[in-house]
Amino acid sequence: MAVRRTETAAQREAAIAAAVTALSAGHLVGLPTETVYGLGADATDGRAVAAIYAAKGRPSFNPLIAHVPDLPAAERHGVFDDRARALARAFWPGPLTLVVVKRPESPISDLASAGLDTIGLRVPADAVTREILTRFGRPVAAPSANRSGRVSPTRAEDVMEELGDAVDEVIDTGPTPVGVESTIVALFDGRARLLRPGGVPREAIEAVLGEALADEPPPVDDAAPLAPGMLSSHYAPAARVRLDAASVAPGEALIAFGPDRPAGADHAAAIFDLSPAGDLTEAAANLFRALRDLDARGVTGIAVAPIPSEGLGEAIVDRLRRAAAPRP
Repeated sequence: MAVRRTETAAQREAAIAAAVTALSAGHLVGLPTETVYGLGADATDGRAVAAIYAAKGRPSFNPLIAHVPDLPAAERHGVFDDRARALARAFWPGPLTLVVVKRPESPISDLASAGLDTIGLRVPADAVTREILTRFGRPVAAPSANRSGRVSPTRAEDVMEELGDAVDEVIDTGPTPVGVESTIVALFDGRARLLRPGGVPREAIEAVLGEALADEPPPVDDAAPLAPGMLSSHYAPAARVRLDAASVAPGEALIAFGPDRPAGADHAAAIFDLSPAGDLTEAAANLFRALRDLDARGVTGIAVAPIPSEGLGEAIVDRLRRAAAPRP
């Protein structure tokens, strides 16, 4: 594995060239986005996509998001109506994935879309990764660069720790600024539905659409999810996670939020405060690092202080609920 830093113009150019070469050869690349680091491969190459599943230990029925450099590229692979275009123009590049009907002529591998007739498409905001996508010229499937069900990576070193030599190149642009995955909105059946809360709050999407997102997303089906991140147990550390904790039990670590502390916090095995000021944007950026860092301490349990569910809090609470769900 080679880690490519991007602090200087020469490093940036070398990193982009190395990533394009690796992707063209069907290899895996750790790619930075504004949300989390992705495990990228040529979405049109079934063998490369299979290598993603193998590296992650990911069920092959769990569809992958295809990343492209701009809206015209996305429209070559998916059917965009006026609502989809409005959302793309408002939030791309950025942390929004749109699930639309896949065009029959799209070369994206059926393995990447898990055999569905829909496809998740996104234009990431990271400038280096967008340049890689532009030069590569094909969509890149890129789920989070971690073992399936584990905590998503927000730093290049997390990718190395999770996947090691399964990845040929890791492009390091520093910590990801958003820190939770993209919001996923489905627009393929006449309704606008929120499949996964994420980096774009529900309220912002509804303001662009001029309508409420459907309140009843399709039921979570662990045998055939419609989009990434919909498995009931996901983003899970090894430690047991307990939500809305009013107290910290002996031996538990604490994920805190804001200035208030649950009872027993002084005796917590460790404390990670997502945001001392109670800022949800800061909390989202720190969430996966908190789970990963506390898990590395070998604690058996993590108590999580209450977190409000408005705005980005909806995405934070969603990830924590999945982390706390019973393990398959």
